[in-house]
Amino acid sequence: MTSQRIAHISLDEATILWRNADVEQERRVAIYDLIEENTFKPVKSAEKGAKGPYHLFLGVRDGRLAMDVSDQDENLLETLLIGLARFRRPIREYFAVCDSYYQAIRKATPAEIETIDMARRAIHNDAAELLLERLEGKVETDFATARRLFTLICVLHIKG
Repeated sequence: MTSQRIAHISLDEATILWRNADVEQERRVAIYDLIEENTFKPVKSAEKGAKGPYHLFLGVRDGRLAMDVSDQDENLLETLLIGLARFRRPIREYFAVCDSYYQAIRKATPAEIETIDMARRAIHNDAAELLLERLEGKVETDFATARRLFTLICVLHIKG
């Protein structure tokens, strides 16, 4: 296993105002999957000799995603700030389709559930591609890691 990875991730709990059981499950699964398998190399820190694995803290500050990257001893290496304006629509669409999905799994036919799930995955994949674009030159990562990070970005945006 490479050291250029995330070993621990936490979210700014003050940012998260509300979440239901479905959202909490998504958060737990995203964090678990992310820790189990990810690629994460903060470019500037690596250039300065940081090897990882890293601790990552995600929060929203002044309308931007703040990614505090620390070493194993919790020494802050760098803070990456990413504008969230381009993510507003995908987040809104993702929430809408997730709501439909959670309702569908309780009462819809398997074909209807599959159709909604395909739409949910498509939005998620597009948002992961957008995140990869926004991280270019800042973090070297892979698609699966970006997908899981997008899930956590969504969790930070739940308003109730």
